[in-house]
Amino acid sequence: MGIVDGIKDRVAIVVGGATSIGAEIVRAFCDCGARVAIADIEEQAGELLASQLSGKALFSRMDLRSDDDIRSCVDRAVAAFGRVDFVVNCACPYLDKGPDSTRADWLEALNVNVVGGAMVVQAARPHLRESKGAVVNVGSISAKVAQKGRWTYPVSKAAVHQLTRNQALDFAGDGIRVNTVSPGWTWSGAMEKVVGDNRAAIDQIAAKFHLIARAANRREIADAVLFLCSRHATFITGAELPVDGGYTAIGPEQKDAPVS
Repeated sequence: MGIVDGIKDRVAIVVGGATSIGAEIVRAFCDCGARVAIADIEEQAGELLASQLSGKALFSRMDLRSDDDIRSCVDRAVAAFGRVDFVVNCACPYLDKGPDSTRADWLEALNVNVVGGAMVVQAARPHLRESKGAVVNVGSISAKVAQKGRWTYPVSKAAVHQLTRNQALDFAGDGIRVNTVSPGWTWSGAMEKVVGDNRAAIDQIAAKFHLIARAANRREIADAVLFLCSRHATFITGAELPVDGGYTAIGPEQKDAPVS
């Protein structure tokens, strides 16, 4: 993405930053001169990523179900880097049993996808207020459409979108902006579990659902996150930025003319 105004020398907490899209967001911040606290339950991957970033990042183990972990991560970021300017909530469980989801499945999805992220922002709020910072919650195109056999994931992501609007309203007086990025199909760890290292297979499937006929690259999602944190977006809050290649613009007729 190149130089992004307002990112250099700032500090971000990236929740879910150890792997996949989250790790790409971490790298993008560091590429633009920021320092990052990688907050994740995946210790090995998080420590490895931090070690690759030459002192620009630290890893803090964070289980989003633990308020102690959340407070510790925020405190470590401030102790190490002196401030917190941005919080990016990217962590989520993808496991979804659809109509067979148990109460425990529902509570787990909501606890991690919604409540945990809200608690991170709550813990970081005094520092975000001081820096007039920004929050980016990672939502999903899944929050807006019905998808076969998927309940807990899209419902929890829909709640994230509403949380963003409420946070933006209540934090506006603090000078804190809050927005959502909604990725379309993105080449990520979740997709690799389905098709292995076959990116072409995902692009082929995604082509008919996206005006840009492929899945997104992880850096394309990361660039959108950095934009919303930057000085280029100082009048944007309470908004959703779809980074979906036109997925939400297509109706049920998709790309084909129904009558020829």
